[in-house]
This record gives sequence, structure tokens and C-alpha cells, in this order.
Amino acid sequence: MTEYAENAVMPPAEEAETEFPEESGRGVRFLTDFWEEKYLMEYIRDGGSKIKFVTGRKGSGKTWFLQQMAALAHKHDYKIARFSARDVWMHDFSEIYFEIFRQCDIMDCLVAASRHLIAEMGFDHREIPEGMRFIDYLSQNGMGDALTKREIRMQLKQIFLDNPLLDNNFALACSMLTGSILGYPVLEEQNRQLLLSWLEGDRTVKLSQLRAMGFYPSRITKYNARHMLRSLAEIIRIGGHSGLFITVDDLELLISRSSLEPIHYTKMKREDTYESIRQLIDDIDSMRNIMFVYAFDRALIDDENAGLKSYQALWMRIQNEIVGERFNRFADMVDMDRLAAQEYTPEVIVSISENLAGRQKDIAPLDLARAEEIVRQARTGAVGIPQLIRTAMQEVKDDV
Repeated sequence: MTEYAENAVMPPAEEAETEFPEESGRGVRFLTDFWEEKYLMEYIRDGGSKIKFVTGRKGSGKTWFLQQMAALAHKHDYKIARFSARDVWMHDFSEIYFEIFRQCDIMDCLVAASRHLIAEMGFDHREIPEGMRFIDYLSQNGMGDALTKREIRMQLKQIFLDNPLLDNNFALACSMLTGSILGYPVLEEQNRQLLLSWLEGDRTVKLSQLRAMGFYPSRITKYNARHMLRSLAEIIRIGGHSGLFITVDDLELLISRSSLEPIHYTKMKREDTYESIRQLIDDIDSMRNIMFVYAFDRALIDDENAGLKSYQALWMRIQNEIVGERFNRFADMVDMDRLAAQEYTPEVIVSISENLAGRQKDIAPLDLARAEEIVRQARTGAVGIPQLIRTAMQEVKDDV
């Protein structure tokens, strides 16, 4: 499991701090507050799906922005999946699906689905003693007859098998797993583990073992993984959650030539990644309650030979057609540097530095002249305003 998977809501503290000091995030809230209202509280929760791209120079606040959005999504009861292109192969969408699946705890969603089924049958799950399955509760109260069992099967069919948003095999697996939670239909523990292992992409699972259960699935591959992701999002919704929020950081790794990187992308794998993202964009309208946010350094745009522009089929879908004078908060391509240029005036930078200095007694705030210099540097420099603020404050500390 990756470090992002272990801490799905918040990234490692040292990474967040290196990328973006929290006190200097006031300008970014111009966007996070908007996304929270328009997407998390409305569009995505109401059944929409969206893909956003966040770019900017080093230190512009990309990772900090992803962290804040994940925290907001968690607050609004979304399932969160966070990972980096340094940890998960991007060229094969099945690898992305498996990582998302592992972070989402599907059994938690199916427990919620079982409670929904219990309510549909006119019972209150809170009246069932802890540790007792629904079928045992029914039997204890003289209601475990064939007619009631038939009703359970009918409810499982209606919730899962008759749902057009669910892949048939995915739906059958979830129906059987939910039945194991209810205690009917009976599912042996070994078979339960086989179903979960298949959903997680465990290639040691033999399909013949699943066929012995009357279950005839195929392997989850890059060709059907998006359909499986749509099914996962629907199970999350059935489980009572607002939706699925996914962030993918460090996508600039696609063009890295460093031998020190844990994952190295060849030209073929890089183009397969671009094609995978293009297909996701084309399929996103068929999904519900999903939001993807990809983040990457500006180099991925600026590199004409290997970056996004080198794959026209993708670039044509994500570039902004119209650029106005004001930052467009609805834009699918978010430029953190442009946002900073609009929101971080010299006066705001001085205020941020005063806030930082008030919390750290060994540093001094910036004056207006230094703040104006930061704005000038940001227009032509290699790093973003947040990092420039921290660097300038360190220089003031060293001067003192």
C-alpha cells in the first residue's frame, strides 16, 4: 500500500509543508470554497461526474490544494482515493482502478447497502443485536421462513442485478457479499475471500474457482476497468455516501528523465497514459458521482515533444478555448500561477507574512517592498508565490 493509501485524506505532513505553507493558502481558498459549493455540495453529489487538471510551477500549491479538497470531500461524506504517479502506473487504467478500490473499503459500503435492504423490508437494523446477522434475527423472531428468504433475494436483485449502472459481474459479486453480511444467501468464507480478491485484481485467483460458485467473470483489464470504476462509484452511492473523490498527483513524472524516480515511463507507456486519460474524459459523462483531479508541474504542458501537447487527441480535450481577464473557477484546467497572480497582491503577501511571523516568533514579517518584489519574481521566475514567500521570510530571518 502506498503512503497515500495509508493516509487517504491527508498527505504526509512534510510533503504538504514543503509544497505549500498552510498560512499562505488564503488565495487558494478563492477556488476551494467555490469547488466545495459548486461540485462537492451540488453537481457531483447530485449525480454528475467531472475531471479537473491542476497545474503550476514548483511551490505553487498544487499538493496543498489537493490536500484541502480531499479534506473538504471527506467532510461532505465522499469516499476518498489519493495517490501519486510515483506510486501507481498511469498507463494501465486497471492499476488505477485497483488502487482506488483498495482505498474505498467496499465492505463498508455493502454493510450500508445491507441496512438499506433491511429498511426496505420494514425492519430497523438498530434493533438487531450487535454481532447478529439479519437472517438469524428473523429466525429468532419466527420470521425466517421461505417467503421472507425469497423477499431478501428479490431485494438483492433489485438493488444490484437490476441496476443498469453496475457491471453484471460486479453486481453479482456485491450481491453475494451483501448476502454474506445478511446471513442469506449463505456464502462460505473461502468464497467470500475469492470474490473480494477478484474485485481487487488478485491475479492468483483462478476463474475456474469462481465458476464453481456459479459466477462467470472475466479478468479486470484496462479495457473494462473504467466500467468497473463506474460500478464502484454506484456501490459507494448505494452505501449512502455523496460520491467518490480521486486525486492523482505528480503527473509530470511522465516526462522525467531522472534515473532516481521509482517509476520510469517509456515513450510508449507515456502515450498509453495520455490515451487512458483521453478515454476517461470521453467516458466521464457515463459515470455518476465521481470527481477526478490530476495535478502536475507546468513542464508537462511546456514540453512540446513529450508533454500533453505532444498527444493532440488528449490536448484538444483539456485545453482552455477561451481565456478571460479574470480567473475562471469553472475551467477544467486550473493554473495555480494565474490564480496566485490574481489573488496574491503585495498587500495580501504582507498580511500572510505577518500571520506566519505571529505563529513563529523567530522570523520577521515582510515589508511592502519585498512583497512587490515577490510579485515581480513570480511573473518570470521558476517557482510559485507561496514558495517565494517562505524563501523571502527565511532571508529576513537570516539577515536578522
